[in-house]
Amino acid sequence: MTQIILTGIKPSGTPHLGNYLGMFKPSLELMKRPNTQCFYFIADIHALNTIQDPKKMKQLSLEAAATWIALGLDPEVATLYRESDVPEISELYSYIAHTVPKSVMNMAHAYKAAIQENRENGREDLDEGVYMGLYNYPMLMAADILAFNTSIVPVGKDQTQHVEIARDIARRFNVRYGDILKFPQELVREEAAIIPGLDGRKMSKSYDNVIPLFLPEKQMQKLINQIKTDTSSPEDPKDPDTSSLFSLYKAFSTPDQTEEMRQKYLKGIGWGQVKKELFEIIQLFLAKPYSIYQELILNPQKIEDILASGAKKARSQAQITLENVRKALLG
Repeated sequence: MTQIILTGIKPSGTPHLGNYLGMFKPSLELMKRPNTQCFYFIADIHALNTIQDPKKMKQLSLEAAATWIALGLDPEVATLYRESDVPEISELYSYIAHTVPKSVMNMAHAYKAAIQENRENGREDLDEGVYMGLYNYPMLMAADILAFNTSIVPVGKDQTQHVEIARDIARRFNVRYGDILKFPQELVREEAAIIPGLDGRKMSKSYDNVIPLFLPEKQMQKLINQIKTDTSSPEDPKDPDTSSLFSLYKAFSTPDQTEEMRQKYLKGIGWGQVKKELFEIIQLFLAKPYSIYQELILNPQKIEDILASGAKKARSQAQITLENVRKALLG
């Protein structure tokens, strides 16, 4: 039996090394699984919560799609599409909204965080600045997932709640209307859960500590040189397992290269040398993807054609689920 694997990325910023290691890489590896069908999407509707500039939205969406393809996504094997190009998702969202209690949305992490921020800032209205797009974010995510009878959703540890909510929505719906929606399962890659950024915290656009994937060499080297380290001397032994630099090096190197670097840490190596070798290993890995990415960005119609083809495939699949839901609700 074929398993459906689905994941997406919000076009809220230029893709960075953390995106690659935490999402792109594991998702691309899943394409190799036997008896699977992969749906990978650009979550531009979700991104409307933070981006209201249509030109910026389109450019970031193209960059995200180009990144998928440059890193190895084969549009003939996996379905790549833009969320807004599949209206069945939005229609499904409108239907399941009538089956979801408000209490479920009240428990969503993003909403609770917004409420807490307002509380800490002494705002009288705890819902100040909270748009319905943010409040209903998990419900739209559920529609993204449920539209394709998804079996597996690769997510980071901080995203597992979205799959849990999708599963809860499917369960509530099926209890009332019959066995129509499939229960999805999250797939969390623990080893890729936290990718360190320039300051040692999780690499995130919200922390402004990211290293974009496809930078010219000099800019990439400059950012790597900015990665925070301690003040130990070059000859001092160092613990590779607590080093941001080592974590990044390990992600792009072979097992033999990783072990060789580990031994250098234990014997003593200067941070400048580590950064130099990290830059070299990343540049070697990204040389071919960088070339493909630049060619696509300079020819955006190629990207649009791939997305249009993917949307056609995605719509065909989603229409089946939508029709079953529509019949269950409306007769």
